[in-house]
Amino acid sequence: MLRSLPLLAVALLALSALAPNLACADDVGKLVITDQKVGTGTKAQDDSEVRINYTGWLYSAKAADHHGAKFDSSYDAGRPLEFVIGAEQVIPGMDSAVRGMRVGGKREVIIPSSLGYGSRGAGSDIPPNSALVFDIELVGVR
Repeated sequence: MLRSLPLLAVALLALSALAPNLACADDVGKLVITDQKVGTGTKAQDDSEVRINYTGWLYSAKAADHHGAKFDSSYDAGRPLEFVIGAEQVIPGMDSAVRGMRVGGKREVIIPSSLGYGSRGAGSDIPPNSALVFDIELVGVR
């Protein structure tokens, strides 16, 4: 029995190396916001109705830019996403990501699972406990 333990450990390590390296809740501990371009227009704040263009990817720890599989894009839909900040119309991480931006600004945002879709995931595109990466452009505020 004791001789089989090292073999089991090696087998488990080999299997984990072959598994896709998408982030789980523990891999990304906090929201990370990086301004790519600071806008000069109206500032987005709580209760603002905003319009954003975005592309979303599953977070990949192995990718240089952390962009794993793309799961959604307003560019593909041909129209910006509209929502009210703080009205729980989008995932909490998206509210936080857009809050404080100015029209014309662009951000890259890494959202931990706890501020995304959590343990429930979202359909077949976003597995449970997935961290997400979004490139966001704020195009309008009302």
